[in-house]
Amino acid sequence: MKKLLGLLFLGLLVSSLSAQQRLTPELLWKIGRVSDEQVSPDGQKIMFGVTYYELSENKGSRDLYLIDLDFSSKKGFPKSKVKQITETPDVSEYNARWTSNGKIAFMAVEDGAMQIWEMNADGSDRNRITDIDGGISDFELGPKDQIVYSKSVKLDQTVNELYEDLPQADARIIDDLMYRHWNQWHDYAYSHVFTMPYPAAGKMSKGGMDVLEGERFDSPVPPFGGSEQYTVTPDGNVVYACKKTADKVEWAKSTNTDLYHHVDGKTENLTQGMMGYDMEATFSPDGQWMAWLSMERDGYESDRNRIFVMEMATGNKMELTKGFPHPAGHLAWSSDSKTIYFTAPVQATYQIFKTEVSKDDPSPVKQITTGQHNFYSVHEAAKGWLIGSRTTMSYPKELFLINPETGEAREISNINQQLLADVEWGKVVPRTVRTTDNKDMLTWVIYPPNFDPNKKYPTLLYCQGGPQSAVSQFFSFRWNFQLMAASDYIIVAPNRRGLPSFGEEWNEAISGDWGGQSMQDYLAAIDDVAKEKYADEDKLGAVGASYGGYSVYQLAGIHEGRFKSFISHCGLYNLESWYAATEEMFFANFDIKGAYWDSPKPKSYEAFSPHKFVQNWDTPILVIHGEKDFRVPINQGMEAFNAAKLRGVPARFLYFPGEGHWVQSPQNGVLWHRVFFDWLDRSLKENEFGQSGGR
Repeated sequence: MKKLLGLLFLGLLVSSLSAQQRLTPELLWKIGRVSDEQVSPDGQKIMFGVTYYELSENKGSRDLYLIDLDFSSKKGFPKSKVKQITETPDVSEYNARWTSNGKIAFMAVEDGAMQIWEMNADGSDRNRITDIDGGISDFELGPKDQIVYSKSVKLDQTVNELYEDLPQADARIIDDLMYRHWNQWHDYAYSHVFTMPYPAAGKMSKGGMDVLEGERFDSPVPPFGGSEQYTVTPDGNVVYACKKTADKVEWAKSTNTDLYHHVDGKTENLTQGMMGYDMEATFSPDGQWMAWLSMERDGYESDRNRIFVMEMATGNKMELTKGFPHPAGHLAWSSDSKTIYFTAPVQATYQIFKTEVSKDDPSPVKQITTGQHNFYSVHEAAKGWLIGSRTTMSYPKELFLINPETGEAREISNINQQLLADVEWGKVVPRTVRTTDNKDMLTWVIYPPNFDPNKKYPTLLYCQGGPQSAVSQFFSFRWNFQLMAASDYIIVAPNRRGLPSFGEEWNEAISGDWGGQSMQDYLAAIDDVAKEKYADEDKLGAVGASYGGYSVYQLAGIHEGRFKSFISHCGLYNLESWYAATEEMFFANFDIKGAYWDSPKPKSYEAFSPHKFVQNWDTPILVIHGEKDFRVPINQGMEAFNAAKLRGVPARFLYFPGEGHWVQSPQNGVLWHRVFFDWLDRSLKENEFGQSGGR
């Protein structure tokens, strides 16, 4: 279609004008963002969406693409061909799913609300099939095309509804916690799951049955839950994930979600007594098994995700990943119902694994893929071939065909291949750093394009957020290492204590010790690279977001002159004021080990709160924060910036009134990068603030 042909032409044009180019923020926003791949019922077609952003219009549009797989050859990889099947610049297609007869059902907003539409696999004969009041949020199809969807259901009253004679009153009456969450205030409504038959040809459905009717609970579970949190059983009923805790204080403290089976108006808790997150139920093709992801401990959001299966005939449960030290994700059944494929982090990469399912003891987990990349998903296609989405630090997400026996993979979506063909990437090198407690720490070092070891480069320590989130082979549209390297910075990205993919002990070592060994790990990494002749030890900076932003604030008080520039995005500055203003208390209670009024008082508040060390701040700092960040509220950035200015430390505050924990608007994103690099250039390359070099 026109957009795909346009990209091919753009790639050829760029090639003819310039041999190579470096990544820029503007080019980053031209990259097509691949997502939500779906395999057709016959396994021979792959449907997926691509979002393109128009910087001038400050918005994006999502279209659907199709890959035809040709399995006629008995040797080597199947052939593949990509084509665009929708081209609607003013309308985006979401949540596209294959119907049993090979058509495509999808969501779009064309008449004021998000509804379900249907079309042929080539994009023709597009028709709306639902007219649901208020629209829907997402949906899935069952084995017989039964539709299960979620939508918002208003159950609470606003102030104006309570006091009808005060229609202009602008206020909230708040009696409990969870009145706001991540980036939005509670809207007096709850997300509920509905079920209905697929409309007959030429008919339009007004909606279905609310399986949580009258219940003040949410499914999918906020803030990030989607259609992966509910599914249709083989007999046409519904299983959904929900945290059914009426006490909002308890809700804020707990991660105990369960899987509920709704049958004939009655609901059964299938995971009663399993105390952590239970999510993402999926049924085997033969209907004998239900598999799902389960965490063991209530209150620990970063616990290891285990794979459980339940035999539907008996209700017997069994863990398939006993002894496997890494958290599992994205479950996919084989067509014969004997194997579950999944992804998991290992050694700062994400790979594809499999495990066999039987009534006997589970077989050992087997790793399928290896290499310096991240696989984020896996599906089975025809002939046993696998499909997965993959990134590296030097390449955005694309779809790959994978040989299940060898793990060999070949790109098949090719959405950004031409656009990025002439981009010059910096080299990404894994480096082993010895920590202060004599452990080996994998650290990624990203070098500038055309790196010259005889030159000296300003060098940045990257501090990861989470805190339990691996510094893996991700391709970020905010913290993009190649973009930083393209501005002639060396990037040092350590997998410090508290990051997954190195076993549970390493992952959990950070809880209750935020400012302890993890800070020493950061310093060990930057010290190790700074000793190289090409790293300018007089021009070191530290940057990071969320827990990474906290790390920057903490390092600012203890770095002993190492750094000459800091950037903190949405960081935690004062742990006491943060604890009293955040919303998901389970996170704070597990990682900080309790409230600041507890007796004895957790050591984190005295030993590891950055504001306790602000008297040592003497290094230029850029503070970035969004008004709608409710997990790390805006007061954290304001306190840090104000303290720096009051102490006479050079500082700048980049404030986004419409953004939350992330920056999602295209023009805000480009502004973010411009201010980010302007600050680094002024403080490190130009030494505008007159920082003396060396310790």
